[in-house]
Amino acid sequence: MNITIWNEFRHEQENEDVQAVYPNGIHHVIASFLTDDHTVTTATLDEPQHGLTDDVIGQTDVLIWWGHKVHEEVDEEVVEKVKQKVLEGMGLIVLHSGHFSKIFKSLMGTSCDLKWREADEKERLWVVDPTHPIAEGIDSYFELEKEEMYGEHFDIPSPDETVFISWFEGGEVFRSGATFKRGNGKIFYFRPGHESYPTYYNLNVQKVIKNAVKWAFNSNTPRHQYGNVQPLEQISKK
Repeated sequence: MNITIWNEFRHEQENEDVQAVYPNGIHHVIASFLTDDHTVTTATLDEPQHGLTDDVIGQTDVLIWWGHKVHEEVDEEVVEKVKQKVLEGMGLIVLHSGHFSKIFKSLMGTSCDLKWREADEKERLWVVDPTHPIAEGIDSYFELEKEEMYGEHFDIPSPDETVFISWFEGGEVFRSGATFKRGNGKIFYFRPGHESYPTYYNLNVQKVIKNAVKWAFNSNTPRHQYGNVQPLEQISKK
């Protein structure tokens, strides 16, 4: 499977605290636990075409997306190409603050807004669909010692499936793992991953992302014919 990990890669270059956690970027940490089983490419905002050239998009089976502070700098033409590839069957995994990315908002058709707070609080992620492939190998819940809080209401369409719900130490809850289908493409939104916390080193988080990549991979859906067609059988005169 060909996986492309897209990362804005600004915090890691501009903020010493974030750089201390992810010295080579969030994308390289995610790549490190996927490369054993997949062919992994990374791409970042400041590369030409944001690293998402036609060749890269064309070869990608599943795209993982992390962005935060400069969503508006992502070129609309690139977003449209990614969207079209998702509709054709490419999987899309949107992480954390990627909920405000142009691609996710375009595919959802809503504001994707939410409540948030940075207070070093515990997050407990409950598995609410234990039979779902994305939850395979995960106990009934797992905890992250420190994370940014996201709270409801999360302005997204009703998910096809809700896999995880988070509880935060301050009292809020959040639909932290949700799936959607758009065209032939499968989308998974996964909440954890604030840039100043070592979330992507957590083995449970890694397991969820590994599972999500397998779930989102679409290898067998045929391309259906649309538009005007000839009849399969002779139509009698009426």
